[in-house]
Order: sequence, then structure tokens, then C-alpha cells
Amino acid sequence: MRPSPRRLLNILVPVKRAVDYSVKIRVNPAQTGVDTNVKHSMNPFDEIAVEESIRIRERSLSSSPSSPSSPSSSPVTITALTIGPPKALDVLRTALAVGADSGVHIAIGEKEAMPEPLAVAKSIKAWIEKQNEKAGGKEGRVDCVILGKQAIDDDSGVTGQMLAGLLGWSQATFASKVEVDEASGEVTVTREIDGGGMQVRCRLPVVITTDLRLNEPRYASLPNIMKAKKKPVEKLTPADLGVDFTPQLEVVRVTEPPKRVGGGKVESVEELVAKLKEAGITAA
Repeated sequence: MRPSPRRLLNILVPVKRAVDYSVKIRVNPAQTGVDTNVKHSMNPFDEIAVEESIRIRERSLSSSPSSPSSPSSSPVTITALTIGPPKALDVLRTALAVGADSGVHIAIGEKEAMPEPLAVAKSIKAWIEKQNEKAGGKEGRVDCVILGKQAIDDDSGVTGQMLAGLLGWSQATFASKVEVDEASGEVTVTREIDGGGMQVRCRLPVVITTDLRLNEPRYASLPNIMKAKKKPVEKLTPADLGVDFTPQLEVVRVTEPPKRVGGGKVESVEELVAKLKEAGITAA
């Protein structure tokens, strides 16, 4: 009997349902936030994270001639996780359609506010610890988390760093290139920095956040969309993970930026100085 393939890498990819990037953002009439009664889709940076996890699996298959070519028999498993109302299942199904093996939905009420980054990081940490405790030995343990560097709705850009800190794992942020050495358990990441690129080498387990230039996400085909409906999705609540989603911050008011007004022309420096004085602008 042929032995089952050895699982070399188990990747968790958190994905978020956010207002679609093509939608013009408007503040709601109550000024408590933005109008969310619009088109939503997967956070673009998370799409890149899903794509990279799939590419890691494809490279693993191509570099092992003895390994089966089927993703289901790959030594790399991919689990997508989302937090949100029932509608968040849409982005989870999208991740499953493009190649994730299974999903996790941490459900909240339709009217509940999305949890803050620290609560998200604590939820992911709790699920990883629960999964790794269930796995016992090395087989089946989550040893890599790949997520977008930020969500385009709140632009916090801190969830990955918080998660790495809570877990005590290595971290590589703003990744524009990821290389996994399965034999040594090392991951080499090229990071986007102001001056160009920085290469860092981490040992598994690791948390990686993705930047725009890492890859170009693929589209889900119709057959794979249909197959995704049969893939397993674990449903949990914050209480199941022992995490409190009570907000620590209070939003007092949300307003749109002031309308831009047109400029004017002056005939001389003296007129410019006079107008500046009229506006209450004086030299320091």
C-alpha cells in the first residue's frame, strides 16, 4: 500500500469581506461610518495572499517529481479563514474556488461592527492554537500564515504584526517575493521598502503579509466555483474561541473631507501678500 504523502506546509490565509475597491465611498446619513449598502468583495491584498499560497503549493508539486500532480494530494494544504456576517461566506467561497482546500467562518451578527485588528489577531491565534492542539504532532499543524498587509476599508495595516507578536512567530511584512525551502524549513522574503527591496530569512512558523507586487491573482473558473460549494467550511463563533469582540475604540463621528475650492490669480506679489493677510496667514 502506498504511504500517504507527507504534509510539509499547512498555510492559513485570513480573508476579509470589504467594500469593493471600485465603489465610491460615502459617509452614511448618521455619520457613524461609511455606507455599506454597496457592492462588497474580497480585500484585494487578501486576494494576493490566497494566490501566493496556491503558487507555493504549485511550486512544491513541480519541484517533487515523485509527488502526485493533484492539489488534493499535495504536501501543502491551504485553509482560508474569514470573520464576518453570513455574507462573508461569499469571499470564503471565492478563496475555495481558486484553490483553498477548506474554510473557517467565525460568524458575527449582520448588524454587528467588524472586530478591531487586535480582536482579529486574537481570533486567528486562538484558532491556530486549537488546530495545532488537535493535530498533536507536526502533521496537520499550521506553520505559516499569509494575509494582506492591510484591508482597504480601515487601512490599519497591523493585524499581521499583532498576530506574529501574539504567537511568538517570525514575521515578514510587505512581501514582494516569497521563497519556501521545504527541506530546511526556511522562508526567504523580499520586502518592499522605501529604498527598494530588503531580503529577510525566517524559520517556520512564520506570518507573512503581502504587498501589491507579489503576484497577479487568478480568476475562479465556473467549474471550480461549483466544486467550492462541496469543500468543508468550519463554522465558529467568537465565544467558541474565547475572544471578546467588544470595541475598545469609540467612533465619535465620521465626516467627508471638505470640498476642494478653486484657486485664484493675482497680478502682483503685493496683491498676493494682501490676500494672504486677509486670510489670516502671516509670516512666522
